[in-house]
Amino acid sequence: MTELRFDGRTAIVTGAGGNPSLGRAHAMLLAARGANVVVNDIGSDPEMRHYPGTASSEAVAEEIRAAGGKAVADTNTVATVEGAQAIVQTALDAFGGIDILVNNAAVSIAAPFAAMTPHDFQRHIDINLMGAVWTTRAAWPHMLASGYGRIVNTTSSSMTGFAEQTAYATSKGGLWSFTRSLAAEGAAHGIKVNAVSPGAFTRLVVSTLEDDSPLLEHSKENLPPELASPALAYLCHEDCPVNGECIDSVGGEVQRTYMGRTRGFADRAVTIEMVAQRWDEVMSQAGAETLGIGDMDTSGWKMRAYEGVE
Repeated sequence: MTELRFDGRTAIVTGAGGNPSLGRAHAMLLAARGANVVVNDIGSDPEMRHYPGTASSEAVAEEIRAAGGKAVADTNTVATVEGAQAIVQTALDAFGGIDILVNNAAVSIAAPFAAMTPHDFQRHIDINLMGAVWTTRAAWPHMLASGYGRIVNTTSSSMTGFAEQTAYATSKGGLWSFTRSLAAEGAAHGIKVNAVSPGAFTRLVVSTLEDDSPLLEHSKENLPPELASPALAYLCHEDCPVNGECIDSVGGEVQRTYMGRTRGFADRAVTIEMVAQRWDEVMSQAGAETLGIGDMDTSGWKMRAYEGVE
């Protein structure tokens, strides 16, 4: 098979300064295949506990350049509109455009729901979810103008439900809904938006799990970040065949996570008792359908004109 390359393409990878980290692995692989890469990372987060060392976008950019690739560093935050705009501007100034956006920057605090502070819960939304919204919003006009774009958002298997990860899971679940809605909107403009649900030994994992956790040891021994990057890179490529999908990529295993709907039942005389009596039909997966983007019929919808107010 012909090698899949990114020559002439410019990619932004957020949260890419850590080592080990998924962002660094993604940036290194894209650059090794010819992409111009903006390596984004704020460096250190004074509010996060237990992070091993400090991330450095410049160190990763230098690694790429030393290997013969093209990269620049960026230290702006994704958590504000202004920071996201500055990240995209870095790509425009350095390489003249933006073709690929990998939204990878994230925080994760493991805590029972009752113990999680409002501030820490909000930070998950501001960084993990809204960070991707702001960077995408900044890159979107340039992709519309060129008629091309590839956006990959980093979700997590925790979005299906994970104890003591309510804030993280909520932000990642929202990110998948964002992915699917934007995919439906971008399809007509040559822009594909997908999500990847990775798993690897990273600084984020170290900051979340206790030192004696069996999961931490398993991750360290079996899940190098580099094994998660090929699937993401394929979603970034011009040959990517899908839009609005979520691809799991963990330790060399690549799978698809998808939404489904059971057949259930239909009866306009429905009562509470009928629902109870026919509950097995509601829950049965026999004949269930997979929900792709655009499966909702909006042919009869007429949207009101929108005028934004700053």
